[in-house]
Amino acid sequence: MPLTPAQLASGANYQMQSYATDAPIDQFTSERPLAKWLTEKKIESVFGNGIFNEKVRFTNDSNYQNYSGDDQVSYNKKDTVRLAPYQHYEAHDGFSLNETELANNGIILTDDKSAQMTDAEKIQIVNLLDEGWTTLKDGFQENWDREMHLDGSANAKAAPGLDALVSTTPNVGVIGGIDAANAPWWRNFASMGIATGAAGALISALETLWRQTITYGKLGNPDFIPVGSDMYDAIQADALKVMGRQINLGQSSTGGVTLDPSTKALAFKGVPIVWDPTFDALDEELGPITYPWKKRGYFLNSKAVRLRPVKGRWMIRRTPPRVYDRYTYYFGQTADYGLTCRKRNSNAVFSIA
Repeated sequence: MPLTPAQLASGANYQMQSYATDAPIDQFTSERPLAKWLTEKKIESVFGNGIFNEKVRFTNDSNYQNYSGDDQVSYNKKDTVRLAPYQHYEAHDGFSLNETELANNGIILTDDKSAQMTDAEKIQIVNLLDEGWTTLKDGFQENWDREMHLDGSANAKAAPGLDALVSTTPNVGVIGGIDAANAPWWRNFASMGIATGAAGALISALETLWRQTITYGKLGNPDFIPVGSDMYDAIQADALKVMGRQINLGQSSTGGVTLDPSTKALAFKGVPIVWDPTFDALDEELGPITYPWKKRGYFLNSKAVRLRPVKGRWMIRRTPPRVYDRYTYYFGQTADYGLTCRKRNSNAVFSIA
């Protein structure tokens, strides 16, 4: 027996419902560490009139005075906060199935509400939808992850991502409605083109940059360090120049030792240094740029940089109705979100020459 459009739209059977539960769209794989970090730290938010305002304290506006005896003192009106408005952005991905494609796969679609699927049709429709949702999920993640890296200048409908909020030119551009050129306190730190010839030079530069990110405010240390492949190799090489290795032989060891020249992991100040493959992919896509992504790294603070999905509109699965003049069925995924920063000088970008 055939199946009905309602059965197709609702998922048709338990296997498809299980797939929707067990493979949610926002579970990013380790190959997309920036996207994974952002979604793990996301905060559902409300964008009133399309805007979310980050409250930014840019001064203590102190009225500190020394006095003695009957000296007159003064009081001031505090003006310590500015609002940094951020917009939200929407993204969609989807696929369709028409009745011809379904028939070619042994699935007959009918408007007869009493229709029941055969076992063969159940297997075929599960396979079709499973493949559709799997590739939709992977494609959405790949493109959204790319968007979160870039500055948004190539697409007015895309959210300004990492390259805007933590800029390689910190004193240029309007971020969150505040012009960094006129607000030195509204700039991330940047150390670009670090020379790596001398042993320890790169590590020394990172030490200085780290101290800068924790100089102002009370947000604590950066907690995420994504890097490109060249930067990862450079940090590892510099570390090996200034650090020694020790081989421990167990008391019961006999014969020779096994040598493994690899390193298990890299970290800085206890924070793992994570290679982000998207950095390398962007270089291949964009071609030559001033500061190649492969040579970059970032000190990021999750208390400052925040993914803010619009409440109730994050990764929504869609099944729009069939239009009257097409026998085609649609399946989609949408997301509505903003990426905000409330303290740029808690973050830094760096690159090697």
